Amino acid sequence: MCGITGYICSHSVSNTEIEKMNDAIKHRGPDDQGVFIKNNVGFGHRRLSIIDLDSGQQPMSNSDGTIWITFNGEIYNYQDLKEGLSSKYLFRTNSDTEVIIHLYEEKGIECLKDLRGMFAFAIYDFNKKRLFAARDHLGQKPFYYWHDEDQFAFSSEIKAILALKPELRKLDINALYEYLTIRIITPPRSMFQSIKKLPPAHYLLFENGKVHTERYWSLNYEPKIKGNINHIAAQLEEQIKESVKYHLVSDVPVGAFLSGGIDSSLIVSIMSQLTNEPIKTFSGDVPYKNYSEIEYARLVAKKYNLLNYELKFIPSLIKTLPEIVWHLDEPSDSLSVAMFYISQLARKHVKVVLGGEGGDELFGGYDRYYGNVYASYYALIPKSIRKILFEKVLDKMPDGSWYQSTGHKLKWIHQISFNKGGERYSRGLSYFYFSNGYFNQLFNKKYQDQLISFDPEESIKFYFDSDNAKDLIDKMLHSDSMVRMPDHPVMILDRMTMAHGLESRAPFLDHKLAEFCAKIPSRFKIKGKQRRIIEMELAKKYLPGELISRKKQGFASPITYILADEYKLLFNRFLKNSRLVEENYLQGGLINRLLEEHMNKKADHGQRLWLLCNAEIWYRMYIDEVSKDDMHKHLNSLEPVHNI
Repeated sequence: MCGITGYICSHSVSNTEIEKMNDAIKHRGPDDQGVFIKNNVGFGHRRLSIIDLDSGQQPMSNSDGTIWITFNGEIYNYQDLKEGLSSKYLFRTNSDTEVIIHLYEEKGIECLKDLRGMFAFAIYDFNKKRLFAARDHLGQKPFYYWHDEDQFAFSSEIKAILALKPELRKLDINALYEYLTIRIITPPRSMFQSIKKLPPAHYLLFENGKVHTERYWSLNYEPKIKGNINHIAAQLEEQIKESVKYHLVSDVPVGAFLSGGIDSSLIVSIMSQLTNEPIKTFSGDVPYKNYSEIEYARLVAKKYNLLNYELKFIPSLIKTLPEIVWHLDEPSDSLSVAMFYISQLARKHVKVVLGGEGGDELFGGYDRYYGNVYASYYALIPKSIRKILFEKVLDKMPDGSWYQSTGHKLKWIHQISFNKGGERYSRGLSYFYFSNGYFNQLFNKKYQDQLISFDPEESIKFYFDSDNAKDLIDKMLHSDSMVRMPDHPVMILDRMTMAHGLESRAPFLDHKLAEFCAKIPSRFKIKGKQRRIIEMELAKKYLPGELISRKKQGFASPITYILADEYKLLFNRFLKNSRLVEENYLQGGLINRLLEEHMNKKADHGQRLWLLCNAEIWYRMYIDEVSKDDMHKHLNSLEPVHNI
């Protein structure tokens, strides 16, 4: 796991330029750094040594120096690939990086078909005078780039490109609109006008001053696997075992996150069967009312004799938010807070951890999946009855104190029932944020004409309505796997672990496993209010019954309540004097109304205010260039009070 940088231009690239980019992401690779420069091509690398500790330094070249690579990630099947290439190529290292080089020499762009792992890399071919870059199938590793005629720069994180070209600190208003609507920024956009991100499962070519991108892999949900649930569960078990085995490839010890949920617990239980040494696992305990999941993690730890390290903490945004936003390069999400703390603990003991990311999207773990099915049934009631009769009743129903209250759920189903297909699903995702009903009140009139032609929900609709999936459940899973997953939980996982020089691996994100799971009949994933049915069936073989029967929660769920007092301070400090309002992006009237209603408990706007506050802090740090230290000083002047 590493950080990569590069710059190609018409003049000679300097060491100073590449080292400046490398320094911006040194947290991604604290063990070593490398720079390669030849005329107008410069590559940089920050290394976290995991495989081939002694001889895997990068950037790396082929034998005659005509092909150079800088690579971030792990190729789990590199030993298999190396065996097939050894008769033709002389290997100088034991690294997976060199395997990619020779595979490219052998197959060119087609080398992507053979790679199994997580990766973002750039290869410069001096014979062809061409840059070839690629990002893994499900977007586990990031790749950002900037292009202007004969100039091209790239990096694992935006901050490295800004270190090279600080004049690029300009907000993309479309990206802000998308973030405030669906809580993510989807490729090729970033929060900066001129900086783009390569989508998952895409490669990029830069030659003759032009950039070309193309998809090389798709996830398809047909044809379905035949057989009963027990037969398919047995196949699924073998697929997961194979993926976990690949993900254990390392020259340093491998640990695991253990949240107490099904996904991470299943990964850890299978790990324990494939390793001889006790596994170091890491669990977070958030002590708020009945939200603690630590007892379930302890059950798994006891069953498999794990060396489980527990972190009992009360998170503080005032102490950590500038650090989190800086590492993310984009506005934050509450999930990042929990991940930041648990990654900090894990790095004290290991350099590699496995986790359960991707399980929700493979097996149907979110309640919105069956919620959309219910909405389709509710939509059968004539529109006039829903609009005239039921809406009046729902308007009088209180929202409740959090986003999964009964009031919110009923209003959510009612609202999305007036849409169909991908539009219904996308409106369901934007319901708790700034859906289209807020547009005229939220954005300054200066930008409304520009934004009216941009659809912030387009990416969700595109993948939902594609031909890759046929039934409703599969369409939702496909959209989430292609859009939300890589740019929300997976992005946060990468940034928060790499903030501490920790490599995270997710066996459920293996693209071969994802291909298999996509073809499992959806009735074995969602039925009524039952979710992840086939995963639960498999889990019965491995996990304690108490864990299987518990209600899904998620490590980050109580964060909103624990931080309620800090939220009030942050909202009041940053939103009442909003820079986004001062610069005429947003309208202050709506923000003040949301604040007043939320603080006085007239309505629940917690999710919306969280988005606004994080966008505001991001703007001050990345556009106004307020340093992390100054932002820390500003926040530390606040005095939070925790009520637990």
